[in-house]
Amino acid sequence: MQDKIKYELEFQIHSSPQLLYQYISTPSGLSEWFADNVNSRGEVYTFIWDDSEEKAKMVRKKSGESVKFKWLATEDDAFFEFRIVVDEITKDVSLLITDFTEEDELDEAKMLWENQISDLKHVLGSA
Repeated sequence: MQDKIKYELEFQIHSSPQLLYQYISTPSGLSEWFADNVNSRGEVYTFIWDDSEEKAKMVRKKSGESVKFKWLATEDDAFFEFRIVVDEITKDVSLLITDFTEEDELDEAKMLWENQISDLKHVLGSA
C-alpha cells in the first residue's frame, strides 16, 4: 500500500467566520453539506453517506478558527482539517482544507472537495 500524500485546498467563502465555524464544527452543520447525516458522542463523530459510515475523532478544536479530525479506521497519521482564514486587510474569509489521499487519486479527491464546498456555499447562501 502506498503512502498517502498531504494536500491543501483554499476556498473563498462569503460568510462570517462565526457562521462558517458552525458548519465545520457541529454535527448539524456538517450534515448540511459534508455528509448525509452526522452524529457525535463526545469527540467521536460518525459520518454517514448512503449505505456507508465512517467514524472520526475530533483531535483538535480551536473555537472560531479550526477543527481537525482523524479517521478511526485508518492506521496511518492521515487527518482532515478545516481552518478559517480571514485576510487582515480585505477581511475576505477563506476555508483552508488539509487532507490526505493516495497519489493517483489526488485529482479525484480535489474534485470531491470542490463539490462539497459548492454544497457548503449553497447552504451558506454564498454561492
